[in-house]
Amino acid sequence: MIQKKQERLTPQGLPYKNLEHFVNVDGEYLFCRYWEPSSPPRALVMIVHGAGEHSGSYMNLASMLVNQSLFVFSHDHVGHGQSEGQRLNVSNFQVYVRDCLQHIDMMKVRHPGLKIFLLAHSMGGLIAIYVMLDRPQDIAGTIHIAPLVTLNPESAKPWKVFCTKLLCHLVPNMSVGTMEPQWLSRDKNVIASFNADALSYHGAMKVGFAAVLLNAIAGVEHLLPKITTPMLIMHGDADKLCNVNGSQLMYELAASTDKTLKIFEGCFHQLHMELPEVVTEVYELIQSWLNERLPSTKEMCQD
Repeated sequence: MIQKKQERLTPQGLPYKNLEHFVNVDGEYLFCRYWEPSSPPRALVMIVHGAGEHSGSYMNLASMLVNQSLFVFSHDHVGHGQSEGQRLNVSNFQVYVRDCLQHIDMMKVRHPGLKIFLLAHSMGGLIAIYVMLDRPQDIAGTIHIAPLVTLNPESAKPWKVFCTKLLCHLVPNMSVGTMEPQWLSRDKNVIASFNADALSYHGAMKVGFAAVLLNAIAGVEHLLPKITTPMLIMHGDADKLCNVNGSQLMYELAASTDKTLKIFEGCFHQLHMELPEVVTEVYELIQSWLNERLPSTKEMCQD
């Protein structure tokens, strides 16, 4: 008797055959989103989301970029959103990096000749650092919003780091605390939206995942001087989830000759979802930074 092949479903029970997706080298299905402009795209922008969130968290930001005639693409990291994998858990941080490189390669084939920019937030910023170090020839520039580069002082206490690395071998699924949503943004509507978002992760971080992040962070500081890619770095100085000192360190150590750092006073973690006046400034800064490095739509039409 021939058995019918079981249909692959998202963690929410939707068939992948009806959704944009790709299969990574581990055979896991990763959900994708694509935002295509009506006019010929000036460049590609890959959104690299942070821990516990998903590509759908960036609808407004993607719409802004599409209005600038940019083709935006993203995927939910393994273990996030509508992608397969154990929730907020990964064996090695390089899995995230590898999957991003695979998606970039796919888009290079579909849209040859277009420059590729990364727009990364939080843990996505750490992923983006490894991506641009691995493929500097493929990345025309990176936009970082509150990147995870260094630990905050409370998490960086030596005894906490030691205990995390020890416990990850003994009890990797032990909980080590949850993210406090109130530190995402000063906009209460953003907090309410996150709390109601079924695709975001609301559980506790496991010690195994914390150890993976620690190892990735420990390995990145000595790599920062090797960065030559143009960068725009933005961070709120009241961010309690990713240390603003990490952005300052990256700006100081990176070998890039084209680099900009903007610190937003009194702002929290998600600058792109902060109070309206902050979001406006962030959007304008992103637009002007990209416009300085890309031809205008009019110039493209003339070509």
